Amino acid sequence: MAIVLGVSTPFAIPWAMHPGIVRRIGVLLCANHVLLWLPLYAEVSSEEQARVRELGWEKSQFMIPTRDGIRLYTEIYRPLQSSERLPILFTRTPYGVNVAATNLASMLTNQLKELVADGYIFARQDIRGKFKSEGQFVMMRPPRRPGLEAVDESTDTYDTIEWLVNNVPNNNGRVGLFGTSYLGWTTVMGILSPHPALRAACEEASPADMFLGDDFHHNGAFRLSYAYEYAYSLETAKTNVPVSFDRYDAYEWYLQLGSLANVNRRMLQGKIPTWNDYLSHPNYDAFWQRQAVAPYLTNVSVPILHVAGWWDQEDFYGPLKIYETLEPHDRAHQNHLVAGPWDPGIMAAGTAAKAANWAT
Repeated sequence: MAIVLGVSTPFAIPWAMHPGIVRRIGVLLCANHVLLWLPLYAEVSSEEQARVRELGWEKSQFMIPTRDGIRLYTEIYRPLQSSERLPILFTRTPYGVNVAATNLASMLTNQLKELVADGYIFARQDIRGKFKSEGQFVMMRPPRRPGLEAVDESTDTYDTIEWLVNNVPNNNGRVGLFGTSYLGWTTVMGILSPHPALRAACEEASPADMFLGDDFHHNGAFRLSYAYEYAYSLETAKTNVPVSFDRYDAYEWYLQLGSLANVNRRMLQGKIPTWNDYLSHPNYDAFWQRQAVAPYLTNVSVPILHVAGWWDQEDFYGPLKIYETLEPHDRAHQNHLVAGPWDPGIMAAGTAAKAANWAT
C-alpha cells in the first residue's frame, strides 16, 4: 500500500501523517503483561529526575545485556500520570541518547506530541560501541550470515526487546520501532528477525544501499566531503567528534587536499575503518553488496511504514527501495509507504507544516 500525502499535517513524526495507518499500526500495540524491574545502571541523579518529573515523566537508565555479553546503554521514560499498561516505542541510535531535560521537553511537546497523547513508554538506546554502550562500533554493520552465531543490529534489537518487555513496569508486552536516517536503518534491521513482541515499525529515510543511492555514493559517484566528515565524526571516538578544518572555506580545504590517499597520510593514519573501506572498495563489489539491505528483505512479518521525503538529498532512494523490495512479500497488506515534500530534518523537527504549508 503506497500513500503520497496531499494534505497539510502536524509533521510531528511520520506515524502521525496519515491517521488511518497510525491507528491501524497503533492498535497492534495493546495488551497486558506482567514484569520485573531490574536496575543495571547508575541511578538518575535527583536533580535530573526532578527536572524530568516536572515534565510528567520518570527516567530510568540501564545497561541491557545481549547474547554475547555486551551491554547496551538504554534510557526509559515512563509517563507518571498513566495507570494503564502501555506499549513501548523503541529507538536505537549512534548519535547518543542522553539528552538534557530542555531537549527532552522539546521532543515530547513537538515531534513526539501525538504519540505522547496516545500513551507510550519511550526507550532510547546507544547502539553497540557508541557513547555509553559496550562493544565495537561497525558502521552500517552488515546482517549476520544465516546459521552463524554472530551478532548484528537485528540480534541486539531482539535481545533488548526481550529485556524491555520482561523488565519495564506497566508495559503491555508490545513494542514499536521507529527512527530517521541511521535510526531508520536500525529500525529496518530490527524487522529482519523480529522479536514476537515487535508489533509495528516506522522507518524514515533509511538507507538501503550506500553505493547505489544513499549517503556515501549517489549512483556510484563518491561524495567526498560527506563521506569523510561522517566517517570521521562517528569513528574517531565513542562519542561523535565534529570535523575541524584549518580554514574558513571547507571547499578550499578539499580542493587543496589532492589525492584521497592524502587523507590517511595527513590526518587519519589509517585509523578510521570506514574511510579505509572507501579506498579499498571503489567499485560496487561484494563489500557494498553485502551491506545493502534488499537481499535480506524476504518477509513482511511486522506492519511497517516507510517515509520518504522528496527534498531528501541523502536517503530518498532508501525507503523507496525498501518498500519496493518488501511489497511482493506483503500478503497481509502490512507494507506501507508515505512520500511528500520534506527532508529528514523536517521529519524530526516537526516543523514541515509551518515551513511548507503546501496544501490544505
